Amino acid sequence: MKNLFIYVVMAGIFSTTTNTTDAQTNINIEKLNQKSAKKISLKFIDGIEFAPEVSPASAEVNTEKTIAPVKKDKAPEKQITASSSSAIETCEAWQFKYAMMLDMEVESFTNSALYSFIDQWWGTRYSYGGSTRAGIDCSAFTGKLLKEVFNITVPRTAREQYQVSNRIVFRDHLREGDLVFFNTRGGVSHVGLYLGNNYFVHSSVHDGVTISSLTDPYYDKKFISGGRIYPQQGDDTLTNFTEEDN
Repeated sequence: MKNLFIYVVMAGIFSTTTNTTDAQTNINIEKLNQKSAKKISLKFIDGIEFAPEVSPASAEVNTEKTIAPVKKDKAPEKQITASSSSAIETCEAWQFKYAMMLDMEVESFTNSALYSFIDQWWGTRYSYGGSTRAGIDCSAFTGKLLKEVFNITVPRTAREQYQVSNRIVFRDHLREGDLVFFNTRGGVSHVGLYLGNNYFVHSSVHDGVTISSLTDPYYDKKFISGGRIYPQQGDDTLTNFTEEDN
């Protein structure tokens, strides 16, 4: 009887252990399957999943982008003729110097006497009533320049030079050697000599003998007119009237 009781107890323990082990094994397998499913499945819409098969060949993704070459418009090439090329080669240093300063074609600078005079007087300080290298005013400078370079004699003051010149109202009619007049302190009070491309040389109160531009806001506002001393006959860019008429 005692042996029967022991057998029954042992059989129950063995049965329980076996069920527990099987149950735990099933739970582990189910969790493993769930993890595998989460790793490979793609969820696009609620309740719909898709698990694609990934082959080793398709696992590598080419991340390089193909960029089409950008076509750039070719800038027009500036053609230099043989004649213009040879002309530039014969130009001197002073021509290149002033071509850069005045932003003009180097071949357009032909009056070497004019720019040699400017070089000699460049930087000479302004002195009211002065006429030497120690100091010179605007009208004395234009008077000396016209006499030495163009062999033209003009009166001493800016007002007198304005009175004997023929007016050039439009700036685009100005030529090299024309005078340019300004009202800096009432009436005709400043004068310079036109070079080209809106630039003129003069004796400035602040900078002495220098080159300035008619497009500078100060000189643009103070400009009165241009003046030509001995105009060519039939020149329709000139108007003959006195200072009182202006």
